[in-house]
Amino acid sequence: MITIKNAHQLAKMRSAGHLLYDVLCGLREVIVPGMTTLALDAWASERIRKAGAVPSFLNYHGYPACICTSLDSQVVHGIPSDAVTLDEGSILSVDCGLILDDWQADSAFTVPLGEVPDEVLALIAVTEQCFFEGARKAVDGGRMGDIGHAVQSLAERHGYGVIRMLTGHGIGRQMHEDPSVPNFGSPGNGIRLRRGMTLAIEPMIALGDYAVRELDDGWTIVTADGSPCAHYEHTIAITQGEPEVLTLPGYAFPTTEPDAAP
Repeated sequence: MITIKNAHQLAKMRSAGHLLYDVLCGLREVIVPGMTTLALDAWASERIRKAGAVPSFLNYHGYPACICTSLDSQVVHGIPSDAVTLDEGSILSVDCGLILDDWQADSAFTVPLGEVPDEVLALIAVTEQCFFEGARKAVDGGRMGDIGHAVQSLAERHGYGVIRMLTGHGIGRQMHEDPSVPNFGSPGNGIRLRRGMTLAIEPMIALGDYAVRELDDGWTIVTADGSPCAHYEHTIAITQGEPEVLTLPGYAFPTTEPDAAP
């Protein structure tokens, strides 16, 4: 069932989103080659709890950490470990969620670790733009397919693979609520978007093919061809006008359609 949030509930989600933004901004600053992914998890956990919030990923369906740390060909759900060190030349996707006053926020980003190939830097940049292309279509009266089509069109224009097995999702009191938010689709198709819906839109874009597989740990998803993958996510609210990015305070969508990414 899709839940429609009122103004009071959106204010609660806005507070959670702004806190998560602060946490992830700080986390970006401490990411350096040589540290372990478990150290990142500990940093995020402490920051979230000190702010009076709860890490929403920890123990979710048995997940053993507070953040997901996915390296290179890992798409999502990489488990932080003291045995995994961040290496120069890799890329790292960090996904994090928290609960503040019973309301959820969810966000993810990908960063390069030192020098990486230009084609991988371009993948990260286009994946981020895919989010904004999709999110600007999240308007009252639109269709879910409008969001997915915008993401897919930009990614495939660059020859990238749009991960299909995994999607974004509704979000509110629960981390995963209806509806699913695919990163592919046809404009004018899918459920009708309504003011008060809150969505986590999260393009996962591979340099190669979109096929994926799960590792033996039961969590980590990797590209089947071993190609690098980037991930970018924000929690948004559909409003009377342009969407509000709850996990990116102060962001305003451009008044005109952006040019295609280089």
